[in-house]
Amino acid sequence: MASPSPPMKPKAHHYTTTTPTTTATTTTATSTANNSSDSTSPSPPPSPRRHSNFPQCRRRRLPKRVHSFPRRESFIAGIFLRRGIRYFLLLPLLYLVSGLIMCVGPFSLIMHPRPLPGSVYRSHEIFDKLWDDIRSDNSSAVELSSIWRYKRKLKEQKPCPQKTGGRNFGSSMIGKYLVVEANGGLNQQRSSICNAVAVAGLLNATLVIPQFEFHSVWKDPRQEIHYNPYLFPQFSDIYDEEHFTTTLQDFVKVVHELPLELMEVYDFNISNIPIFRVQAWATAKHYLEEVYPVLSEQRVIRIAPFANRLAMDVPRDIQFLRCLANYEALRFSLPISTLAKKLVNRMIDKSSSSEGKYVSVHLRFEEDMVAFSCCVYDGGEAEKSEMDSIRVKGWGKKFKRKAHIIAPDLNRINGKCPMTPLEVGMMLRGMGFSNNTPIYLASGNIYHAARNLAPLLKMFPLLQTKESLAAPEELASFEGYSSRLAALDYMVCLFSEVFVTTQGGNFPHFLMGHRRFLYNGHAKTIKPDKTQLVFLLQDTRISWKAFKDQMKTMVAESDRKGIMVPRVRKSNRKASVFSNPIPDCRCLWESTNLTLKWTHTSHALDGTHFYGQERAHATATTSTFFTGA
Repeated sequence: MASPSPPMKPKAHHYTTTTPTTTATTTTATSTANNSSDSTSPSPPPSPRRHSNFPQCRRRRLPKRVHSFPRRESFIAGIFLRRGIRYFLLLPLLYLVSGLIMCVGPFSLIMHPRPLPGSVYRSHEIFDKLWDDIRSDNSSAVELSSIWRYKRKLKEQKPCPQKTGGRNFGSSMIGKYLVVEANGGLNQQRSSICNAVAVAGLLNATLVIPQFEFHSVWKDPRQEIHYNPYLFPQFSDIYDEEHFTTTLQDFVKVVHELPLELMEVYDFNISNIPIFRVQAWATAKHYLEEVYPVLSEQRVIRIAPFANRLAMDVPRDIQFLRCLANYEALRFSLPISTLAKKLVNRMIDKSSSSEGKYVSVHLRFEEDMVAFSCCVYDGGEAEKSEMDSIRVKGWGKKFKRKAHIIAPDLNRINGKCPMTPLEVGMMLRGMGFSNNTPIYLASGNIYHAARNLAPLLKMFPLLQTKESLAAPEELASFEGYSSRLAALDYMVCLFSEVFVTTQGGNFPHFLMGHRRFLYNGHAKTIKPDKTQLVFLLQDTRISWKAFKDQMKTMVAESDRKGIMVPRVRKSNRKASVFSNPIPDCRCLWESTNLTLKWTHTSHALDGTHFYGQERAHATATTSTFFTGA
């Protein structure tokens, strides 16, 4: 009888519980005996089949439920999950990266800020891009005779008196003398001379021929050698002194020098006369209350400097003296007027394709002007170094002072940078002037002329200058005399059909007014809006058609403003009779009792060039103007 098998040991289940800080884990112990009797080493039996009703299965799932948090639980509780820990550890890294992305942009802008629109010179890039279109575009060329669309309509003015001036020299004028020093360049000196005539009339004094003060920027060799201008007067070098004295003789007495008894008081040196300081834009009342008593006591008064020392708003009879001095009494000296007449006639001959009409351009791109403007162009570091050297040479430490802020980008945006020859050419071609338009360029020595004038010559091959119109021997006596050379440019520009000003200053200021005087109130001047132009010339995406549309609008606006007269007279340049002679100088224009006959005015009024189409008539007319016959 077989022996009974040994009883089976019950399965032992061992549960291992972790500390409270760890997750509980369950370990199921396996049997140590095998069903097979011949096994030498016990092996764990297979796990029993799980049943849904087996109670231990439910107990084994309980720990898992501890780990499965619902989604609605808070984020703070979820970060302790094993899977959540990985994402939680990435959060600081993501935060750091996002912060860098946000900070790098503004930081880079601080280190390398984007230039403001219109603040960078890129005109040469625009020209290179549009040159093919510019060269092939002559389809919309304008006629010089039809460029001015607006006609002047003068409102009714007060009638001019039958006798405009004519003061009787009484005892009050005898023995009182006014001495002034005219400082600055050609036209600033012109302003001082006209104001001196007006002040002399106001104070009922005799005017001593104004003396020109030397300045290093406007250095003429004669002024530099003869440092005492009173010993060597230069008025006659620029203006016809006899004509000046004769024209004013019925209004203000003018003498060449002080009488001997007064010179003896000051040791025969007019520089020993104490300088009387007058505030800028002083009113007529100021002169009568502050200056006249001193003049009455001392018999002579010396005012220096005299630029801008009289307000624009003065009594009507005093304003008339300004007009008389500027438009009648001041005539250039014989050497200047003779050569200027030749240059005008030669320019007319070279403009035969446009019936003798030509365009004059006043370009201020000399090296001293570029340096003074503190603007930056396309010359790079070499240009910067050169401009710094010129500034030190011309103005010392003025531009090195801490209080002096140099902001070339803002200067360009505000339209204060001199236009380059390239920019002038693009502007004129955009306005509709074809490449066969005669151009007269009024300028000093252009900065790097060979390089900077090349694009302008490509656009306008008929360009002329005083150097190209005159023979070298004709200009020999003018070389080194900036005021004389400027006078030649002034006269050629005065008789052009179109005058283009590219920079402020006294030259265009006086020339626009002189042309208004000739053309019955219309300046016939193109004054571009440089604040708009710099934006267009920095846009590298602009098309030639879009640029032309903007330029045609600009020239139309300039034409409209050319006939405007300021309603309120203020003590500034824009409201002066030198740039806006109408209506203040209308009585002079209409007067018939003056020595100079403006025979060319009738031609200007009917819209045609006052030289006419016939050469004989042109010669006769210019001769009348330049000689005053």
